[in-house]
Amino acid sequence: MHFKATASVKLRNANLQAALKRLQGNFVRGRAQRVAEIDNFEAIRDAAAAIRDRALAHLDVYLEEFERNAVARGATVHWAETREDVNRIVCEIANRYDVKKAVKSKSMVTEECALNDALEAAGIKVVETDLGEYILQLAKEAPSHIVAPVVHKTRDEVSDLFEKKHGMPRKTDIAELTREARDMLRGHFLTADMGISGANFVVAETGSTLIVTNEGNGRLVTTLPRVHVAITGIEKVVPTLEDVATLMRLLPPHGTGQTISNYISVTTGVKGQGEHDGPQHFHVILMDGGRTGLLGGELQAMLRCIRCGACMNHCPVYQSVGGHAYGWVYPGPMGSVLTPAYVGLENALDLPNAATLCNQCGVVCPVKIPLPDLMRKLREQQFERGLKPWPERMGLALWGWAAKRPAIYAMMTALGARVLAWMGGAGKLIHQLPLGGGWTAGRDLPAPEGRTFRALYSTRSRSGPNDE
Repeated sequence: MHFKATASVKLRNANLQAALKRLQGNFVRGRAQRVAEIDNFEAIRDAAAAIRDRALAHLDVYLEEFERNAVARGATVHWAETREDVNRIVCEIANRYDVKKAVKSKSMVTEECALNDALEAAGIKVVETDLGEYILQLAKEAPSHIVAPVVHKTRDEVSDLFEKKHGMPRKTDIAELTREARDMLRGHFLTADMGISGANFVVAETGSTLIVTNEGNGRLVTTLPRVHVAITGIEKVVPTLEDVATLMRLLPPHGTGQTISNYISVTTGVKGQGEHDGPQHFHVILMDGGRTGLLGGELQAMLRCIRCGACMNHCPVYQSVGGHAYGWVYPGPMGSVLTPAYVGLENALDLPNAATLCNQCGVVCPVKIPLPDLMRKLREQQFERGLKPWPERMGLALWGWAAKRPAIYAMMTALGARVLAWMGGAGKLIHQLPLGGGWTAGRDLPAPEGRTFRALYSTRSRSGPNDE
């Protein structure tokens, strides 16, 4: 993870900066418009957060209930502790049913697992069918957003890619580009042996998996192939379909600025006698992948996440650098918490600090995850574990020592304020701050007036609150 270095490169990428401006359209303004249409919006948020908390508090109970009901309807449920376990199980299922080709709908959990690489290594052709994921598969790139994975690309870049990969005349109209992709994908749906999907939610009371999409590909992936494998994290379980209905009041407005998504597909068991669509074999893989490590700890609230992407859409850092700067599957504020939690804090040192803590993410989160608080907890863990650079740790230790001694602290801050005021000169701006170059590398720091708050407060206290 090299967020700082990568972010600097992304800031200078003109095409990326042009593409990221689209976030302010449907994603940001659309969410605000949809939220304004909901009279009891805060009450729904409270209810949604309570649903997610209830599921997490009794996670074992609801997961076992889901397994019982799914198995009763003909599904097979697998438990995967690690991402490697997921890949092994999927390859075993493919081998059991002599699968040669698999079609996939968008799934961030399979991105966590690098499932496509594992299947291709086993000799199985994998085709991404979500339009954004299909573009990225052609470009051999990772998603940069969990809802709009190709948001970092401009239309011209997609046009050039299709011309190169499809060998067809270059098109620039969005409808024509979409039609071309649809024509290229249609045959794969009809000839695939296996369909692979994620699951936005799994429903304990019915044993169902549920996906939310704006393209018909998800429904084709889950109904046409003879084998369907749904892969998701264990935290996605919800108790009832009524709970899903509550959560769905919030997911489309926050994810894409829509009142409702085009498709909500519920899969319950295998194709029944007399039914014309649906899989003959249905497998559900429930992955831990670090989730249980968050249960009962300071970061448990992160498991409420319903993967809407609103936190990154509104994050000024994400809006400036895009998703690839975050180095793994989950970008933005959610990634700044999830990635260190899943891959180890020592492997993602920059991410808890890749935020201004402005709380835009916390304000827009539909299930009220206190994202800035969680990032701050990770920063504390970095300090406690000695993962911060030694100059920073030494500086904080010195500050902490002085802060416990008011007389020394007052003397040091008074001296510091005078020195900084002198450095600001006539313009009252500090262009280069010793030991704080990161602050002044791209902006000037306003110089203090020369007196500390303590001194000003003391003067005001002696003269009286109403004196000028």
